[in-house]
This record gives sequence, structure tokens and C-alpha cells, in this order.
Amino acid sequence: MRVTNQQIAEQRKLLEEAVAHALELAKAGSDAAEVAVNKTTGISVSTRFSEVENVEFNSDVALGITVYHQQRKGSASSTDLSPEAIARTVQAAIDIARYTSPDPYAGPADKALLAFEAPELDLFHPADLDADKAIELAARAEQASLQADERITNTEGGSFNSHYGIRVFGNSHGMLQSYCSSRHSMSSCVIAEQDGNMERDYAYTVSRHFDGLKSPEWVGQECARRTLSRLGARKLPTMKAPVIFSAEVATGLFGHLVGAISGSSIYRKSSFLLDSLGKPILPSWLTIEEQPHLLRGLASTPFDSEGVRTIPRDIVKAGVLQTWLLTSYSARKLGMVNTGHAGGIHNWRIAGQGLDFTGLLREMGTGLIVTELMGQGVSAVTGDYSRGASGFWVENGEIQYPVSEITIAGNLKDMWANMVTIGDDIETRSNIQCGSVLLPEMSIAGQ
Repeated sequence: MRVTNQQIAEQRKLLEEAVAHALELAKAGSDAAEVAVNKTTGISVSTRFSEVENVEFNSDVALGITVYHQQRKGSASSTDLSPEAIARTVQAAIDIARYTSPDPYAGPADKALLAFEAPELDLFHPADLDADKAIELAARAEQASLQADERITNTEGGSFNSHYGIRVFGNSHGMLQSYCSSRHSMSSCVIAEQDGNMERDYAYTVSRHFDGLKSPEWVGQECARRTLSRLGARKLPTMKAPVIFSAEVATGLFGHLVGAISGSSIYRKSSFLLDSLGKPILPSWLTIEEQPHLLRGLASTPFDSEGVRTIPRDIVKAGVLQTWLLTSYSARKLGMVNTGHAGGIHNWRIAGQGLDFTGLLREMGTGLIVTELMGQGVSAVTGDYSRGASGFWVENGEIQYPVSEITIAGNLKDMWANMVTIGDDIETRSNIQCGSVLLPEMSIAGQ
């Protein structure tokens, strides 16, 4: 998928012209407008037993416009960027706005908050590879899994994906900015069998830059190791015990915080953290930093989906909640200032406390490691937490055997406040980067 700088510049110019054209047309029938165009180009391949299962090239573009007129809002979208199609889309948004109810909180982001200058974040590194090379990488990852052990008897395949995107945003305040980004990933997923029992697992690598990917052999061998480690899983008796959330699932533990402090949850009064701003919600040794300008960061962005410039900030400092996550609308509803979180969070980083994973096991002594979670048993209103889990049982700081078909339960408020420590085994493939988390006790329901 070879692309030159000149081709990118030409594509970017065309998209910026489309946004400018839509904004110009919107002036006639609205008080304000915002337009976004996203173009994604790339290749996805998958193999199974080294045979090509799927090769997909894509080049997709979409334009979305929102207009505001007399406090009424209308939105429309199009995948056709011809002048005629853009005119129809703008008119559709204007027509829709006539039928919506007035909302005093609606409108584009405040001009003072917009990213009229966007920092360069080193996000754009398209890979120079063709379908044959992509297929080879997927097959090598899969083969490295299949050849690792004779107990690996089946495969769900290997995959390789490489895409780049161009995002353009403009609004009636005079902002018109764009940036390019890329993302590459490779994975393998296999099934192992022993004594009539089967287990599956996967491994993957992802990066903005092709050279940042782990090798296909690493992916395959890691996939095999993870899958084989699950064989011989047992159930546990019902009990209370310490729990380690491995780094890969610990990111989700903090992911529940995103929803709990989002502006929409707060103004709807549907969050269990409703009265927690400025109060301790995590241990005093824990700080959550947001770093939206991290070079090559998987969740880095110069501006959010409303064009608001992103800035580094502490979400939680020394355990104390510092901010809600606000869009223009939720900020106005709450009488606060937009924090640039339309579209999500931007690289949360949570530092480890000096222990590697082996050290965490010794710190716990006896208890449960959770490596996979199932189900959606988390209440955004109460914080009650109950999910299916699998992982490993630990005694005297050493893994004894895999476990499955258990349920772990607690309340997020208690789980967050009582964290014992966080490991240095930082998961970097997520928009939340943290290590494994040790909790002092959770309820475990087993056989």
C-alpha cells in the first residue's frame, strides 16, 4: 500500500476544499455549522492454516455536517464529496434543524477553545507493503503458533491490518484543520486441546509505525504460550480472596471511570460518582495523567471531534478527582468549561509503583489473577461490579493452575479506593496505559 507525500497532500487539499465548500453553503441557512471529513485507506488480510482467507482493500470517505439555527440542531452525512452531493447534504441538515426542538445548550465549541494551530504528533507512518507481504506476515504469525506445540490443534487464523486516515474539521468560527494518522496491527488466535478439553487465546501487536510492531514470530509464540497456559483449568470454591487484574484487563478497570465521569452521565445524574469532583476516589499514591500529545500515541490527537484543542491534564491527582470529561454540550449543561473530550479520552497514563509482575505475585501471596473478563455486569448508577472471569490461582506467590467459570464481584468505588499497588508491567496497546492492579479482596463465586 504505497502512498507518496504528494498524493497525501493532494487528498488532504481536496478534503479541506470539501469542508470549506460545505461551510460556505451552510452560511445561507444557519447561524453556525461544523463539518468533519474522515478518509480511511488500507488493507486487511487473514489466513487460516496458511491459506488466504480474506484480502480486503478499502478506501472510504465520509462527510458529516451539523448546523445550528435559532438554537435548533440538524445533522446529515454523505459518502459522496461531489459539489452536488455536498449541497444536498447541507440542505438536508438545514431542513432537519427546522423540525428539532430548540435547545439553549446546543452550538459549536467556543471559539477561544479551538485548535487554530494543531501540533505535529508524528502519527502518520503509512507502510510500503503489498497484499503478498501482508499475507506473509499474517501466515508467519499463525504458523509460529501452530508449530509451537502439538497440543495446538486448530486455528482461528492470523491477521494483518494496515490503514491510514486523514481527518479534516472546520466550523463557522473560522477553524479549518486537518491531520493524518496511521495504524498497523497483527494477530494470531489458536485452539489447544488436552484430555478432551479445548481452550483458545490470542495475541496481537499494534503501532502507529510498521517498525513498531512486534515480529510475527513473537505474536505467534505469545499466542501459543497464552493458549497452552489455559489448559487444565479448574473451578474455584466460592470465597473471598485478593485479586490481581493483569495489565491487559486492568485497563478496563479504569475504563469504567471514563463513563462514570463523562459529562453526559453527570448532567443526567446517572453516575455513582455524581458528588465526587474534588474528592478522593483512588489511593493517594495514584495519579492519572492524560497526555494527548504523546508522539506516536495510539490515542493522541491535536483536537477532539468538535475541534477543541487537547491539552495535557491530570484526571486524578494524588487520588483526588480533578475534572469531569466534558464536551461543549455537557459543559454548558453543567455551567463548566469544555475539556476537549468529544470523541473520547486521549492517552491516560498511570505509573507503576516499582513491582514487576513476579513481585506483585509475591505481594499478593495467595489469590486470583484475572486475565479475561466476560459479560457486562457493571452498573453505571451504583458502581456494582459482577463479571465472569478466568485466570490463574496463586499460592505463596507462585502460579498453581489455571481457573475458569468463576464470577468476581465488588463495587467499583471500593475497588478503586482500596487498590494495594499497580505493577510496572505497563500495557501500552490501549488508550489507558497501566500495569497489573492488586486488590485486597473480592468476592469469588465458583462451584
